[in-house]
Amino acid sequence: MRGMRRFAFLSAALGGLALAATAAATMVPRALSGIAPGVWEISRSAAGGGARPICVPRVVLLGQIAHGSQMCTRTVLRDSPGELVMDISCGPSDFGRSRITVTTPRSLKIETQGIHHGEPFDMTVYARRVGNCAPALERR
Repeated sequence: MRGMRRFAFLSAALGGLALAATAAATMVPRALSGIAPGVWEISRSAAGGGARPICVPRVVLLGQIAHGSQMCTRTVLRDSPGELVMDISCGPSDFGRSRITVTTPRSLKIETQGIHHGEPFDMTVYARRVGNCAPALERR
C-alpha cells in the first residue's frame, strides 16, 4: 500500500511538471547542457516498468519532480559533467534536495528527498527521453 501511495504521489506531481516551466530560470546547468527537453518516460524502476510519459520543457525541472508545478527556486550545489545536485525550495513546508545523474543523453537517474506539503518523501526515479513534446505543450 505504501508503494502505491508513493506512486500516486509521483503521478500527481508529474501532471503539473510541465506547467512549472514558466517559473524556471533560463540558465542550463553544465551537467544538463547536452540533454534535450521533450517527452520523458518516468519510472520507479530502472527497467522502465510502469513508466508514465510527460512533456518536460526544461530538463532541470525533473529535479523538482516531487513538487510538480509549484513555483520553486533551485540552488545548484554541484554542477559537474554527468551530475547535478541542487536544493529546491517551494515554500516553508515544501523543499528538498535532488541529484540528477546523467547515464546517457537520453537516460537520467533522479534521487530526491525532502518535504512536500509537510510530509517527508525519499524516492529514486528513472527518466528516459522518448521524443518531442506536442507543439501546443511546448508553448506553455
